[in-house]
Amino acid sequence: MKNSSSTNTNLVLLFKSPNNSKRRLAKQIGNIATNAASLLLECALQDVSDWQGPSWFSPASPADQAWLNCRLGDSARIVSQKAGNLGERINQVDQTLRSQGIKKIMYIGADCPGLNLVYLNDAAAQLEKHDVVLGPSLDGGVVLMGSRHAWPALGDLQWSTDRLRDDLAKTCKESGWKPTHLQPLYDIDSASDLLTALTDLESTERATRSNLVNWISQNMDIIQDKKRLRV
Repeated sequence: MKNSSSTNTNLVLLFKSPNNSKRRLAKQIGNIATNAASLLLECALQDVSDWQGPSWFSPASPADQAWLNCRLGDSARIVSQKAGNLGERINQVDQTLRSQGIKKIMYIGADCPGLNLVYLNDAAAQLEKHDVVLGPSLDGGVVLMGSRHAWPALGDLQWSTDRLRDDLAKTCKESGWKPTHLQPLYDIDSASDLLTALTDLESTERATRSNLVNWISQNMDIIQDKKRLRV
């Protein structure tokens, strides 16, 4: 049975293709970061596939859209990002979707393998009762952000820092909205995050997560060596 709050909530995946992402991780583990990015993106694609409501793919560049076209064909609904920092790009995507009459929108990225349908459904349910729902990440960012209203200007927020979650919550409150927060999850930005995923997903039955776990296990020597170098 479909979740009624999910069927009228649009899910948007903001992404870059594997070759264009995970540069911070690459500084620690080298070229195999591209393999990690590919596996993480497959996890996110599964989340979108599992979603029971409308879904969109938002590539960061034409090259990222070309990757998606090769992966999924021309059946995916695309809302492209434009120039600017991440906050400005989200504002642009949000404006495009809301101009089509879409009201409840949730944004996710491609670096949180801890996401699952239960978590996404909970977020959609919270949007029935709150203006904004935030999925905090353990590093101070967010893994999910959803709203029933057009987002205020996000360009000046401290993106990619441990201040982002607090900045985003403050911006919402200044707009007269009361945000609600979900359970904190982790995202993958470092070698130590990969080790967290290995433990967290050890008993998973989802194929994309199992593939990620197997890859981490197979590359443990490289990941741990680079982690020691960072320390």
